Amino acid sequence: MKLQLIDILIIVGYLAAIVIIGLVLRKIAQKNKNSYLLGGNKLPWYLLGLSNASGMFDISGTMWLVTLLFVYGLKSIWIPWLWPVFNQIFLMVYLSAWLRRSNVTTGAEWIKTRFGKGTGAQLSHNIVVVFALISCLGFLAYGFVGLGKFIEIFLPWEFVSQYIHLDIKPEYVPHLYGIAFTIFAIFYSILGGMMSIVWADLIQYIIMTISSIIIGIIAMKALSLHSLNVPDGWISPFFGAKLNLDWQHIIPEVKEKIASDGYSLFSLFFGMMLFKGILISAAGPAPNYDMQKILATKSPKEAAKMSGFVSVILNPIRYFMITGFAVLALIFYDKLDLIIAGKIDFEQILPS
Repeated sequence: MKLQLIDILIIVGYLAAIVIIGLVLRKIAQKNKNSYLLGGNKLPWYLLGLSNASGMFDISGTMWLVTLLFVYGLKSIWIPWLWPVFNQIFLMVYLSAWLRRSNVTTGAEWIKTRFGKGTGAQLSHNIVVVFALISCLGFLAYGFVGLGKFIEIFLPWEFVSQYIHLDIKPEYVPHLYGIAFTIFAIFYSILGGMMSIVWADLIQYIIMTISSIIIGIIAMKALSLHSLNVPDGWISPFFGAKLNLDWQHIIPEVKEKIASDGYSLFSLFFGMMLFKGILISAAGPAPNYDMQKILATKSPKEAAKMSGFVSVILNPIRYFMITGFAVLALIFYDKLDLIIAGKIDFEQILPS
């Protein structure tokens, strides 16, 4: 896959734009802690909601969802409930307003509102700070590996190694690419704080929305000329005790993928997801970027609006892209290169 001039211009233009955003908004972020962490509580709820949605429209998650749709068909819509996806509903109904009324600046600080200022509350505060740091590192790792896998398709290491002389094993090339591009994200977010993150997310969302629509249209045109070779039940979201998707005579490797995932007993799996999801959602959000956007709203009412807006602005656009990629992958499966380090990797479907 060779990058054309227009591709290079889009990438360079985007990277330049987010660096400029960080530099321009640096002075606003330096005013005080509230300006840096919450944008001075001046950002409108719909912009914060769009920013939150853009942050959830990540490369690793989208690659995973494309793989799920390819393998499990419409039944895959239930699997993201592992997170769970309906957490935004609980936030909209009561949690976001409750959090915003605290007038704190971080999730760790909110612990004092919830549990007071005793010894137990202080210990809880310390644990939340540690958890936030570990989860931040975890999200960075989760994000940069997926990003690296994506970039590797367009910039093969065989080409790059002619200019950068590093002795790297093939399986670690995605890590190197991911680290390089993650540095840009760290740069603008550290310099400009919440303001720069929100405005950079707006640019990302515009690019991803245009891309999603184009990819969906390409898939529709391809589907008008080809048929999908999928097992019975693939196009139905309903399921019984077992998954019952027979890929054996279509793509045998997919059957092995289902076995390794452990989702064959789908009803049991779904029941555990639902039970876990309700408990996690009712317990309140973790001290991550989602909670920070809630605290950055102007009022409790706007906090509730923001949380409700996230799924509305995220899922239709994101699944338009996901479905487009999955349909194209099914039609042109024999042309995809999914072998990485000698093994088939279905997460390579999206970049391929």
